[in-house]
Amino acid sequence: MSPASTGASTSVDAVSPALLPDADTRLTPGGPGYRRMSFALFLAGVATFALLYSTQALLPLISGEFGVAAGEASWTVAAATGGLALFVLPMSALSERFGRRTVMTASLAVAVGVGLLVPFAPSIGVLVVLRAVQGAALAGLPASATAYLAEEVRPQALVTAIGLFVAGNSVGGMSGRLITGWVAQEWGWRVALASVGVIAVACAVAFRLLLPAPRHFRPGSLRPRVLLGTVRDHLGDPLLRRLYAIGALFMTVFGGVYTVIGYRLTEAPFSLPQGIVGSVFLVYLVGTVSASTAGRLVGRLGRRGALYLAGGTTAAGLLLTLAASLPLVLLGLVLITAGFFAGHAVASSAVGKAATHGRAQAAALYQSAYYIGSSVGSTVGAAAFHAGGWAGTVTVGILAVLGVVTITVAGSRAARVAARSTPVAAH
Repeated sequence: MSPASTGASTSVDAVSPALLPDADTRLTPGGPGYRRMSFALFLAGVATFALLYSTQALLPLISGEFGVAAGEASWTVAAATGGLALFVLPMSALSERFGRRTVMTASLAVAVGVGLLVPFAPSIGVLVVLRAVQGAALAGLPASATAYLAEEVRPQALVTAIGLFVAGNSVGGMSGRLITGWVAQEWGWRVALASVGVIAVACAVAFRLLLPAPRHFRPGSLRPRVLLGTVRDHLGDPLLRRLYAIGALFMTVFGGVYTVIGYRLTEAPFSLPQGIVGSVFLVYLVGTVSASTAGRLVGRLGRRGALYLAGGTTAAGLLLTLAASLPLVLLGLVLITAGFFAGHAVASSAVGKAATHGRAQAAALYQSAYYIGSSVGSTVGAAAFHAGGWAGTVTVGILAVLGVVTITVAGSRAARVAARSTPVAAH
């Protein structure tokens, strides 16, 4: 049938660019705006982790000033991650209505404001409350950032883009602990926390100036029934449930190890000064590399293969840290960090691909599980350290890694069953 008989135009200009197969305007490596976007979210990741874990390297000093044990001091970390875990889903709903960039900007603004108040906390109770508020404010960052990337970046570049955001997390975690360690050694933990707050302000301003305006965001509904329906859909998806559990278990290991490691290294047989203990967090640079290369790892081994490798690397690192040799302990921390960040990047990017709708809620549920794992790891890891020393903390970590492996094996079996039950198309 001729174009004239159908009423169709013969002009290409009459066709909407969005309908052309090569008119994908989403960002891609090397394309316009991609570097600005990557650097902006990298800085957001730096600010998020620097603020969220700002007290972690300072716990021995906080314990000393307020006269509390490791378990009580660890609540300055657990309250922040718990606040984030509790509020990440509501904040993701706000991002569906008001936009990813708007919510991320507001979250950073509130978090850095609270960060400037934290150094003046007069008691451990006030410090814990301020940290909980700070964590709740930061809840607008992780899920919104993942949803922004899923909407604005081409699918083939998504793992790499999320890996760069996670790399920013590792740099923030490293720099925050490194700076606080050396500053605290000279001027005390309060000045150390103030220095992190100033750095976070600079990151927040640069983030807002650099992040490109979203082009593919479509406002959603704030109706509770719609939100709950989306959450039910995601929790009813077996693949998403497995990914949420994997994120929580990886973070249980990481939260426990890095909450307690300061106590171990300041005690015999190492007896390291606070500045040196802060420098130990330079191993986060390994996480920057492993997170940013997660895309290539998945390309070679597949998602499950990458998770097995990440879990095995983490377990090997945990066992090495049992040694009484400082070089072996440091090597163990390197392996734990590399395995954790690789596993986190793989799992979080898989959530973005698996969710066919309500991506912010899917990412929020992952982040909620992830930070619940951090809170559990920091409190249980500290309690295990108090009860059984470093071996107790390592035992908690090994059990969490075994959980990751078990869930991944279950996923492999479920995939094989699904493949066998799928009918073959007739030729």
